[in-house]
Amino acid sequence: MRLLNGEIPLFAQDSRAVDVTVISDTHLGTYDCHAKELLEYLNSIQPKILILNGDIIDFWAGKKWTWRQAHTLVIKRILELAISGTMVYYVIGNHDEGLRKLPSVGLGNFNLCNDLALDLDSHKIWFIHGDIFDLVVLHAKWLSKLGSFWYNLLLLINGVVNDILVSLGQERISLAQRVKSNVKLAVKYMSDFERAAAETAVGKGYSHIVCGHIHQPEIKRFAVRKTEVVYMNSGDWVENLSALEYYDGKWCIFRYDDIRFR
Repeated sequence: MRLLNGEIPLFAQDSRAVDVTVISDTHLGTYDCHAKELLEYLNSIQPKILILNGDIIDFWAGKKWTWRQAHTLVIKRILELAISGTMVYYVIGNHDEGLRKLPSVGLGNFNLCNDLALDLDSHKIWFIHGDIFDLVVLHAKWLSKLGSFWYNLLLLINGVVNDILVSLGQERISLAQRVKSNVKLAVKYMSDFERAAAETAVGKGYSHIVCGHIHQPEIKRFAVRKTEVVYMNSGDWVENLSALEYYDGKWCIFRYDDIRFR
């Protein structure tokens, strides 16, 4: 098992004790959400703290809103964790930004907030969805939604392609991930996003920053003004089916084993 800059490819069969789990960009309410896989993952862990780092429910889906039983069961499982003693923090993102009209509230072990600061083993860690670092979302929402349309179309095509590949005994592929990895503008955007997040974190006195938003699981160190900051991203449950986990004093990326949902 490789930690910090590594990944955990295997899915645990039994409930695991985890200090902190971070998931984001589940996009419940959309066809592309892998809610069943997410539910299986949530059933496999017993975290002390669960951080829902934005875009959990997708209110941008509009007429394409799709709510299935698995989506309800995910919400039910999150509430069960809160009732059983897990501290649950719902950090609001841009696709669920309507919740920002509500005041930051706490109801038992469930907390709604715009961002979250935690001290873990003497490290000041800032959890924020990350759309504030995205000038497209901040200043041109209509353009961002247009990009979201093409992204969703690509995911739809990807689903058809994967169905064919699986029927032929081939492995699944992620077209969206390949676009992100090979299109120079996409690579530059992700790099600029990560750098902006790291610089902002240092300016606010944090040693770690945890984001979602760009659907790119990552753990990376930056040197900003002679100060080292750790940037982390929990990925998503649309393409990567990933999460961040903290236990034994270390952060790692969890990836749902692809073979489990073929």
